[in-house]
Amino acid sequence: MRRRAAHRAPERALLSDARALQPDTVALRRTLHRHPELGLDLPTTQAAVLAVLRDLPLTITCGRTSTSVVATLTGHHPGPAVLLRADMDALPLREESGLDHASRVDGAMHACGHDLHTAMLASAARLLCGRRDRLAGTVVFMFQPGEESRHGALAMLSEGVLEAGGSLPTSAFALHVTSRLSSGTLQTRADSIMASSDDFTVTVRGSGGHASAPHDALDPVPAAAAMVGALHTMVSRRVSAFDPAVLTVAHLTAGTTTNVIPETATLEGTVRSLSEETREQLLGELRRVCLGTADAYGCTAEVEIDRGYPVTVNDGEVAERVADVGRSVLGSRFVEPMPDPIMGSEDFSYVLGRVPGALAFLGACPPGIDPSDSPPNHSNRVVFDEDAMVAGVALYAGYALEVLRR
Repeated sequence: MRRRAAHRAPERALLSDARALQPDTVALRRTLHRHPELGLDLPTTQAAVLAVLRDLPLTITCGRTSTSVVATLTGHHPGPAVLLRADMDALPLREESGLDHASRVDGAMHACGHDLHTAMLASAARLLCGRRDRLAGTVVFMFQPGEESRHGALAMLSEGVLEAGGSLPTSAFALHVTSRLSSGTLQTRADSIMASSDDFTVTVRGSGGHASAPHDALDPVPAAAAMVGALHTMVSRRVSAFDPAVLTVAHLTAGTTTNVIPETATLEGTVRSLSEETREQLLGELRRVCLGTADAYGCTAEVEIDRGYPVTVNDGEVAERVADVGRSVLGSRFVEPMPDPIMGSEDFSYVLGRVPGALAFLGACPPGIDPSDSPPNHSNRVVFDEDAMVAGVALYAGYALEVLRR
């Protein structure tokens, strides 16, 4: 307890130092917000990150297969490595936020806050460079493209991001902003914090004909309709009520006009779960239900599964350490336990599958708005409170200082 108390003042000072960096943090964030890029190829974003890191005592490498950036900071004393991560890519939608710094790229928007993540991590790097004498080890800054369904973390893992600090990180930490929490509030939890995500496409095949003579055809539409009900029922009857899972059929198509029975019907959807065991069970049951239902209607079915991200699982000790840092840096009233996981997915899960670590959520609801009324992440109208970035910068830096404390 004495050790924590002795460092409380310096940790609180992180907040004021992060506040002093806020003009630079906001400037980078708005640059990125005006020029969002999608996927793994983010040349403008990469150039902006490199420009703000250029004058710092960092070792910087760029990705070979993507526009990732890895920067390492070696402390003045020997010790382990810690990894801090920010994602950089945007989403494919047209912004309707009304902001002065709204996207200038038609059909692309930073609607999930990755521009804030990138700006916070860049300023945290600057803050930590000024505290190298307090670091016993190495900080790896992971600026990642392609988080939105492009498996960008896997690409960086394959290129050796975990080895960038000279040894495997003892822990990894990432922040994610949300407009559905009060600004500056930190939430995290042990164990599963976000779900796995897999998409599926089922093609039901019969034989076409005239709509007035269905007996002369083999109509795939009733089979597809039966599959929708059977799949939704399957979750409640095959998965424990104490192990949350979601299956949603979100797209069903068949035919071209009113007087033709089509040859095929197609349904598409997503499967989410909070354990890898349930994930595998659901995907197996999905195939069984679809093939069996098609056969019952005299049709055939082809089931294609596009495997997405694994379950994001926080290490319990790291999650508690993140909360401790939050209480030291922000104050206890800004740290809350996260009551439930989120059924969205996150490819930081790949990193957490290799090293202990934690993802935490940082509230960024604009002032004067009830968080429950704020447009959520991924909305074309979402707005984030930039003042929350002060807390984010201090948290990133505070976590590294705590882990690499001399």
